[in-house]
Amino acid sequence: MGRIVIFIYGLIAYFAFFGTILYAIGFTENMVVLKGIDEGFEDYTVSKWVPILINVLMLGVFGIQHSIMARPAFKDWWTKIIPKPAERSTYVLLTSIILCVMFWQWRPMTTVIWNLETPALRYILFGLSFLGWAMVFYSTFLIDHFDLFGLRQVYLYLKGKEYTEVKYAERSLYKFVRHPLYLGFITAFWFTPTMTQGHLLFAVVTTAYILVAIQLEERDLIKGLGQDYVNYRKRTPMILPIPKGKSSS
Repeated sequence: MGRIVIFIYGLIAYFAFFGTILYAIGFTENMVVLKGIDEGFEDYTVSKWVPILINVLMLGVFGIQHSIMARPAFKDWWTKIIPKPAERSTYVLLTSIILCVMFWQWRPMTTVIWNLETPALRYILFGLSFLGWAMVFYSTFLIDHFDLFGLRQVYLYLKGKEYTEVKYAERSLYKFVRHPLYLGFITAFWFTPTMTQGHLLFAVVTTAYILVAIQLEERDLIKGLGQDYVNYRKRTPMILPIPKGKSSS
């Protein structure tokens, strides 16, 4: 019964996170969802710094949770409290909750930084943004989509099989950049035909977080994979798909 409960919990966490990611696409693109990043009314009765502080605070909470809970030391401590097979599912479920609160409480900042009115250019930028989202989803499958979001762990536990770490594979997009998933997010956030102050704040803070997260993640990868990852890091750019000799990434 315990195995079934944990498996159901993992399913709930997986679909919650998958739905949250789909909502995130609509949120940043101002499409389909109940509230987009630029939708809503600004409160002009408060200081202009209030929405900035609130939005940065919510992004900061997401960044802290996302980074701390991904560290091996935290996982070792955390799995003394919760079942180890449910660790990843709990991680993605908490991430979903934090993101949903952020979407709900996001303060619109609608002053326009740039707005391209030419239809062809707008379609191109929308296309590039959705290409970024496609890169995100594709990259998760290159890593192991179901392991990344905790479903593989609870399934193996349900079947009574021992969990094994997914081997790091240098293939497809990973031959050109070390972090195609993060490149996808950056592309999705920055390529927009209409950039508002709120969208710009979101893009700047998330990009800064990604650059910090990469350093933390690569430190763990070097500890786990050793010289193989060090060599991969030397020959493969971090974010920009430019040969290492021409890029500092």
